[in-house]
Amino acid sequence: MSYDKIKFSSLGKNNIIPNKPDPKTLDKVVNPKKNSKYCVRFTCPEFTSICPVTSQPDYANLIIDYVPSRYIVESKSLKLYLQGYRNHGAFHEDCTISIAEDLVKLLKPNWLRIAGFWYPRGGIPIDVFWQSSKKPSNVLVPELNYSIYKGR
Repeated sequence: MSYDKIKFSSLGKNNIIPNKPDPKTLDKVVNPKKNSKYCVRFTCPEFTSICPVTSQPDYANLIIDYVPSRYIVESKSLKLYLQGYRNHGAFHEDCTISIAEDLVKLLKPNWLRIAGFWYPRGGIPIDVFWQSSKKPSNVLVPELNYSIYKGR
């Protein structure tokens, strides 16, 4: 497949980190293996947002798993989109679920799951989990390994 005719908004360009999360930052590409069922995992161990009440930074380890259908997400655009949350004030649940909903709207995947492991402030970690539908049985989907998160 030739990608030289695709107009990417981020890939191959100098980019500025967005001031806020904007789904228009996300680029999709036709799935090069659309006849295969497979799982894609993105791990963002340094996700940052801002508490909407205290303006204190919040940190999370996000794990996004999805089984593509017609499209896959372009990874640099996803990175920039996630960085747009850096100065965004929202609760953990809002950030985590909004990311999932934006990706589902863009990609229309066969299945998507997000796990947000939020680091504690005030002694209580808040973990947020969401998935678009029942986990597919005919695809290798890695388990979520809770023991890899240090500082909890």
